Amino acid sequence: MSVIKRIFDIVVSLSALLLAGPILLLLVLLIRIKLGSPVLFSQQRPGLNGKSFNMMKFRSMTDDRDEAGELLPDGNRLTDFGRRLRATSLDELPGLWSVLKGDMSLIGPRPLLVEYLPLYSVEQARRHEVKPGLTGWAQVNGRNAISWNEKFKLDVWYVDNYSFWFDIKILCLTVKKVLITEGISPNGQDVMPKFTGSKECKDV
Repeated sequence: MSVIKRIFDIVVSLSALLLAGPILLLLVLLIRIKLGSPVLFSQQRPGLNGKSFNMMKFRSMTDDRDEAGELLPDGNRLTDFGRRLRATSLDELPGLWSVLKGDMSLIGPRPLLVEYLPLYSVEQARRHEVKPGLTGWAQVNGRNAISWNEKFKLDVWYVDNYSFWFDIKILCLTVKKVLITEGISPNGQDVMPKFTGSKECKDV
Protein backbone atom coordinates (compact mmCIF):
# COMPACT_ATOMS: atom_id res chain seq x y z
CA MET A 1 0.00 0.00 0.00
CA SER A 2 1.16 3.51 -0.70
CA VAL A 3 2.89 6.03 1.56
CA ILE A 4 0.01 8.38 0.76
CA LYS A 5 -2.42 5.93 2.40
CA ARG A 6 -0.36 5.87 5.61
CA ILE A 7 -0.06 9.67 5.73
CA PHE A 8 -3.81 9.95 5.15
CA ASP A 9 -4.46 7.47 7.98
CA ILE A 10 -2.29 9.45 10.41
CA VAL A 11 -3.73 12.86 9.55
CA VAL A 12 -7.38 11.76 9.63
CA SER A 13 -7.16 9.53 12.73
CA LEU A 14 -5.23 12.13 14.74
CA SER A 15 -7.62 14.91 13.70
CA ALA A 16 -10.64 12.75 14.50
CA LEU A 17 -9.31 11.83 17.95
CA LEU A 18 -8.68 15.49 18.79
CA LEU A 19 -12.05 16.69 17.49
CA ALA A 20 -13.94 13.81 19.12
CA GLY A 21 -12.34 14.38 22.53
CA PRO A 22 -15.53 15.66 24.24
CA ILE A 23 -17.59 12.87 22.67
CA LEU A 24 -15.09 10.26 23.86
CA LEU A 25 -15.24 11.59 27.42
CA LEU A 26 -19.05 11.59 27.35
CA LEU A 27 -19.15 8.02 26.06
CA VAL A 28 -16.72 6.88 28.76
CA LEU A 29 -19.05 8.35 31.39
CA LEU A 30 -22.22 6.87 29.87
CA ILE A 31 -20.72 3.41 29.42
CA ARG A 32 -19.39 3.46 32.98
CA ILE A 33 -22.89 4.32 34.29
CA LYS A 34 -24.90 1.97 32.08
CA LEU A 35 -22.56 -1.02 31.67
CA GLY A 36 -19.96 -0.63 34.39
CA SER A 37 -16.24 -1.30 34.08
CA PRO A 38 -14.23 -1.84 32.04
CA VAL A 39 -15.32 0.85 29.58
CA LEU A 40 -13.15 -0.54 26.78
CA PHE A 41 -13.38 -3.98 25.20
CA SER A 42 -9.98 -5.28 24.15
CA GLN A 43 -9.32 -8.34 21.99
CA GLN A 44 -6.58 -9.83 19.83
CA ARG A 45 -7.43 -9.61 16.13
CA PRO A 46 -5.43 -10.66 13.03
CA GLY A 47 -3.88 -7.79 11.11
CA LEU A 48 -1.55 -7.56 8.13
CA ASN A 49 -0.41 -11.05 7.07
CA GLY A 50 -2.48 -12.51 9.92
CA LYS A 51 -0.21 -11.07 12.64
CA SER A 52 -2.24 -10.39 15.78
CA PHE A 53 -2.65 -6.99 17.38
CA ASN A 54 -4.72 -5.67 20.26
CA MET A 55 -7.90 -3.94 19.04
CA MET A 56 -10.04 -1.79 21.32
CA LYS A 57 -13.69 -0.84 21.09
CA PHE A 58 -16.10 0.76 23.48
CA ARG A 59 -17.94 -1.87 25.47
CA SER A 60 -21.50 -2.54 24.30
CA MET A 61 -22.39 -5.72 26.24
CA THR A 62 -22.91 -6.72 29.86
CA ASP A 63 -20.99 -9.50 31.62
CA ASP A 64 -24.13 -11.50 32.42
CA ARG A 65 -23.44 -15.19 32.96
CA ASP A 66 -25.47 -18.36 33.34
CA GLU A 67 -25.66 -20.56 36.45
CA ALA A 68 -22.46 -22.33 35.43
CA GLY A 69 -20.59 -19.03 35.26
CA GLU A 70 -20.37 -19.01 31.46
CA LEU A 71 -21.03 -15.80 29.56
CA LEU A 72 -24.48 -15.65 27.98
CA PRO A 73 -24.69 -15.49 24.15
CA ASP A 74 -23.81 -12.09 22.65
CA GLY A 75 -27.41 -11.37 21.71
CA ASN A 76 -28.50 -11.78 25.34
CA ARG A 77 -25.81 -9.43 26.64
CA LEU A 78 -26.31 -6.64 24.11
CA THR A 79 -28.31 -3.85 25.74
CA ASP A 80 -30.45 -1.18 24.07
CA PHE A 81 -27.70 1.31 24.84
CA GLY A 82 -25.19 -1.06 23.27
CA ARG A 83 -27.35 -1.40 20.17
CA ARG A 84 -27.41 2.36 19.77
CA LEU A 85 -23.64 2.51 20.15
CA ARG A 86 -23.22 -0.07 17.39
CA ALA A 87 -25.86 1.48 15.13
CA THR A 88 -24.02 4.81 15.21
CA SER A 89 -20.59 3.09 15.05
CA LEU A 90 -19.52 5.14 18.10
CA ASP A 91 -18.23 1.93 19.67
CA GLU A 92 -15.54 1.90 16.95
CA LEU A 93 -13.98 5.26 17.91
CA PRO A 94 -11.15 3.71 20.03
CA GLY A 95 -10.07 1.96 16.83
CA LEU A 96 -8.68 5.32 15.67
CA TRP A 97 -5.81 4.69 18.10
CA SER A 98 -5.00 1.44 16.28
CA VAL A 99 -4.98 3.37 12.99
CA LEU A 100 -2.64 6.00 14.45
CA LYS A 101 -0.30 3.25 15.75
CA GLY A 102 -0.23 1.59 12.35
CA ASP A 103 -1.93 -1.70 13.30
CA MET A 104 -4.96 -0.74 11.22
CA SER A 105 -5.91 1.56 8.37
CA LEU A 106 -9.00 3.72 8.05
CA ILE A 107 -10.05 1.62 5.05
CA GLY A 108 -9.56 -2.12 4.65
CA PRO A 109 -11.15 -5.48 5.46
CA ARG A 110 -12.60 -5.52 8.99
CA PRO A 111 -10.38 -7.36 11.51
CA LEU A 112 -12.27 -10.48 12.57
CA LEU A 113 -11.62 -13.13 15.21
CA VAL A 114 -8.28 -14.95 15.43
CA GLU A 115 -10.19 -18.22 15.67
CA TYR A 116 -11.39 -17.73 12.08
CA LEU A 117 -7.87 -17.91 10.59
CA PRO A 118 -7.80 -21.69 10.00
CA LEU A 119 -11.33 -21.59 8.53
CA TYR A 120 -10.55 -19.40 5.52
CA SER A 121 -10.01 -20.76 2.05
CA VAL A 122 -6.78 -19.71 0.33
CA GLU A 123 -8.69 -17.02 -1.55
CA GLN A 124 -10.51 -15.73 1.52
CA ALA A 125 -7.22 -15.50 3.45
CA ARG A 126 -6.02 -12.93 0.91
CA ARG A 127 -8.00 -10.33 2.88
CA HIS A 128 -4.94 -10.25 5.17
CA GLU A 129 -2.65 -9.03 2.40
CA VAL A 130 -3.51 -5.48 3.50
CA LYS A 131 -3.99 -3.84 6.88
CA PRO A 132 -7.48 -4.26 8.36
CA GLY A 133 -9.67 -1.16 8.43
CA LEU A 134 -12.23 0.61 10.57
CA THR A 135 -14.47 0.41 7.52
CA GLY A 136 -14.19 -1.25 4.13
CA TRP A 137 -15.76 -2.20 0.83
CA ALA A 138 -17.84 -4.95 2.46
CA GLN A 139 -19.15 -2.54 5.11
CA VAL A 140 -20.52 -0.10 2.53
CA ASN A 141 -22.02 -2.94 0.49
CA GLY A 142 -24.18 -4.56 3.12
CA ARG A 143 -22.20 -4.59 6.37
CA ASN A 144 -23.88 -7.27 8.55
CA ALA A 145 -26.81 -7.78 6.18
CA ILE A 146 -24.76 -9.90 3.74
CA SER A 147 -23.31 -13.40 4.14
CA TRP A 148 -19.77 -14.17 5.24
CA ASN A 149 -18.83 -15.43 1.77
CA GLU A 150 -20.14 -12.23 0.19
CA LYS A 151 -18.12 -10.17 2.66
CA PHE A 152 -14.93 -12.07 1.91
CA LYS A 153 -15.38 -11.70 -1.86
CA LEU A 154 -15.76 -7.94 -1.40
CA ASP A 155 -12.69 -7.85 0.86
CA VAL A 156 -10.53 -9.64 -1.71
CA TRP A 157 -11.92 -7.41 -4.49
CA TYR A 158 -10.72 -4.42 -2.45
CA VAL A 159 -7.24 -5.95 -2.12
CA ASP A 160 -7.03 -6.32 -5.91
CA ASN A 161 -8.49 -2.91 -6.76
CA TYR A 162 -7.12 -0.57 -4.10
CA SER A 163 -6.41 3.05 -4.92
CA PHE A 164 -6.27 6.20 -2.81
CA TRP A 165 -9.36 7.61 -4.52
CA PHE A 166 -11.19 4.33 -3.95
CA ASP A 167 -10.48 4.76 -0.22
CA ILE A 168 -11.93 8.28 -0.35
CA LYS A 169 -15.07 6.88 -1.99
CA ILE A 170 -15.45 4.20 0.70
CA LEU A 171 -14.96 6.77 3.45
CA CYS A 172 -17.71 8.99 2.00
CA LEU A 173 -20.05 6.01 1.59
CA THR A 174 -19.34 5.00 5.19
CA VAL A 175 -20.49 8.38 6.48
CA LYS A 176 -23.72 7.95 4.53
CA LYS A 177 -24.28 4.40 5.82
CA VAL A 178 -23.68 5.46 9.43
CA LEU A 179 -26.11 8.37 9.16
CA ILE A 180 -28.91 6.14 7.87
CA THR A 181 -27.85 3.17 10.08
CA GLU A 182 -28.13 0.76 7.16
CA GLY A 183 -27.03 -2.89 7.28
CA ILE A 184 -26.52 -3.01 11.05
CA SER A 185 -28.34 -6.28 11.79
CA PRO A 186 -28.10 -9.57 9.86
CA ASN A 187 -31.64 -10.67 8.99
CA GLY A 188 -33.15 -9.08 12.08
CA GLN A 189 -30.61 -10.63 14.49
CA ASP A 190 -28.75 -8.46 16.98
CA VAL A 191 -25.30 -9.83 16.18
CA MET A 192 -23.63 -11.47 13.20
CA PRO A 193 -23.48 -15.29 13.54
CA LYS A 194 -19.97 -16.66 13.88
CA PHE A 195 -18.12 -17.77 10.76
CA THR A 196 -17.81 -21.56 10.74
CA GLY A 197 -16.07 -21.96 7.40
CA SER A 198 -17.30 -22.10 3.83
CA LYS A 199 -17.86 -25.22 1.74
CA GLU A 200 -14.91 -24.20 -0.41
CA CYS A 201 -12.69 -24.01 2.66
CA LYS A 202 -13.87 -27.33 4.06
CA ASP A 203 -13.22 -29.13 0.78
CA VAL A 204 -9.55 -28.05 0.69
